[in-house]
Amino acid sequence: MVKGGKPLCGEVTVSGAKNAAVAIIPAAILVDGVCTIENVPNIKDVQVIVEILRYMGAEITYLDNYTLQIDSRNIRRDTEPHELMRKMRASYYLIGALLGRFCKANVTMPGGCDFGTRPIDQHIKGFEALGAVVRQDSGIIIAEAEKLVGTNIYLDTVSVGATINVILAATMAEGTTTIENVAKEPHIVDLANFLNAMGAKIKGAGTDVIRITGTKNLKGGTYSIIPDQIEAGTFMVAAAATGGNVLVKNIIPKHMESVSAKLIEVGAKVTEYDDSIRVEGTKPVRGVKIKTLPYPGFPTDMQPQIVALLSVAEGSSIVTEGVWDSRFQYVGELVRMGANIHVEGKTAFITGVEHLEGAPVRATDLRGGAGVIIAGLMAEGVTEITDLKHVDRGYEKIEEKFKALGADICRVSE
Repeated sequence: MVKGGKPLCGEVTVSGAKNAAVAIIPAAILVDGVCTIENVPNIKDVQVIVEILRYMGAEITYLDNYTLQIDSRNIRRDTEPHELMRKMRASYYLIGALLGRFCKANVTMPGGCDFGTRPIDQHIKGFEALGAVVRQDSGIIIAEAEKLVGTNIYLDTVSVGATINVILAATMAEGTTTIENVAKEPHIVDLANFLNAMGAKIKGAGTDVIRITGTKNLKGGTYSIIPDQIEAGTFMVAAAATGGNVLVKNIIPKHMESVSAKLIEVGAKVTEYDDSIRVEGTKPVRGVKIKTLPYPGFPTDMQPQIVALLSVAEGSSIVTEGVWDSRFQYVGELVRMGANIHVEGKTAFITGVEHLEGAPVRATDLRGGAGVIIAGLMAEGVTEITDLKHVDRGYEKIEEKFKALGADICRVSE
């Protein structure tokens, strides 16, 4: 339940990156020793991937709320919990990790948010290039190889998931693997840094070409996950949307450059510090054009939040989705609140309205849920949001963090 109209003010500390955590935790399968992973976000997707690894025989201990100790030496590859895998998109990273360690993987087609067709053909292309035979049987992906051998792989499309999965599979392959046309997202760099800290030999993460020299075994160690750029961006947009003044702490400002640039364009004041950013909102905001793109472009995971802000901007805005086929399911919820948004294919045409009205809405997906929360914070009256299970997949204690900034928000029930 959100009662809108209050500017957000104060400080908020960002949690560890969801997208890094759900890749690094499966990567621990490759490690012949004990990993200690710090700054782990306490969110549903992490809880699910931890439960999957435990089911498969890993010993996992929470040293505190944000530190995991993982020992995967006794993990079994033939006990994959398929029902759990269906609960999250990132379960497909188990294919690369299990293939890398055992030369065999048996993983259910993943769940998570549905944005139209989300094919894994580039993942399969990478696995096959390394020497695996991959087949699908009743929604289960089975990958097997006598051994994995390094090779040159060119991804036909820039895919975060495929880049991560091929890195996982190639880390312990014989020889050298070169992957071209890779994604450059910060969490890919974080995964490579984690594996290197455990003894892998990966170069070029964050550039167009990644080179991996296979290693026979990885030893344990300690690693701290980067801050979550999407959580940071969500609070930055919320500050601008409510005309507030918020210092967003524990972030890497360079990761936020595309979001900062658009907030400045709409009229907000953005001040960067070493590991924090202050956003001061102004009203009214100005309409802009945005196209979501792979990093370092504007993140697709920030699209619903910025659309919520632009729904009350002066003039018109155009937001084009450049990553997924369909990511505008949440628009109908904003329209129920009075937004004037028309979607054609991958483009949303937004005519700014004077204000939004509180209404009963639902979180259609993880980031769409964040978008309607921001809309509720701006709206006149009360907004009741259901299906928060989607939001809990990627945001830790989101209502508590907003409440600490002065928002009139509370969770009534599940």
